[in-house]
Amino acid sequence: GPLSLPEGLVAVFEFFSVQLDFWHPDSAPHIVTEMEVDFRVSADQSQTVQSLLEQNEMQYEVLFHNLQEEIEKQFDDKRNVTARHSYTKYNDWEKVQYRLDGDLVTATSESGKGKAVFMDCGIHAREWISPAFCQWFVKQATRTYGKDKTMTTLLDNLNFYVLPVFNIDGYVWSWTQDRMWRKNRSNNSNTNCIGTDLNRNFDAEWGSNEPCDEVYCGTAPESEQETQVVATFIRSHLSSIKAYLTIHAYSQMLMFPYSYTFHKAPSHDELNEVAKAAVEALSSLYGTEYEYGASATTIYPSSGCSDDWAYDQGIRYSFAFELRDQGKYGFLLPESQIKPTCKETMLAVKYIANYILSAAT
Repeated sequence: GPLSLPEGLVAVFEFFSVQLDFWHPDSAPHIVTEMEVDFRVSADQSQTVQSLLEQNEMQYEVLFHNLQEEIEKQFDDKRNVTARHSYTKYNDWEKVQYRLDGDLVTATSESGKGKAVFMDCGIHAREWISPAFCQWFVKQATRTYGKDKTMTTLLDNLNFYVLPVFNIDGYVWSWTQDRMWRKNRSNNSNTNCIGTDLNRNFDAEWGSNEPCDEVYCGTAPESEQETQVVATFIRSHLSSIKAYLTIHAYSQMLMFPYSYTFHKAPSHDELNEVAKAAVEALSSLYGTEYEYGASATTIYPSSGCSDDWAYDQGIRYSFAFELRDQGKYGFLLPESQIKPTCKETMLAVKYIANYILSAAT
């Protein structure tokens, strides 16, 4: 990518049985005319694909000639293995766990105020900027309480449930085996293909597809342990959870239900206003441009998504963030962008939390 694909080209790719890893959108069926498409192709097939694109008079740009080099470059300095956890670097699971054990003790004293926000990060393994944001949020909550007026007010009046890495097994795999891994690591019966896309595994117009698909939705809604744990927790706290925030990458979008239908959600107009104001708050810091709107029309339709499910459970303020960037680095956002990404996203999250404080009953 970026490219504009005529509908027939997907068939051409399939005809040549070229294995493409779609980055945006997340699978071939979501490609529509005039859409920019980002995908990864193996080195031995890149010539075939480029010839195909040229034969079809497609405009294209090679973003990464050598993906492995880019993966190395994502780390600003050469890793020293004993390096400590840092909020401005990507941290493997051991470091995340170690750091959060320290932070969360302070962050989760139940204030018993009756209103709560649930936020999860890292549902897709390769979206590393997402867990980086959840860690940043916890740090800000614990370290600026009593100093930052907004944060103090929020923490005095809201409980925050933060899940920094939703898909732990997948995240570990993306660090140790395959940087581009998306799904979890569960075994699928009768197939060699591993993993379920946890953000297609919720009971929200759940649909069935093939185990080898990047967006495989599992054998049934909540067939995956990770999904079950999160869904059970949210169901048991439904009376208090007023907002559900799920953090993804990349595309720079703030979206709300629905993904599974083009019909507007009952509270569409209010959600649209909140999203608009949150995006304005976000862009006020560095001018980063975000799109906002209902998921199906803003990005593409999909079923089994966590934010749709949360909304249908009665959590009125349900939002999905797609953090930086718009495709230059994609999933390989350099570490130098962690801090600015987190700082601007904090403004949007604080806006939404503040809104809930005044609006949600």
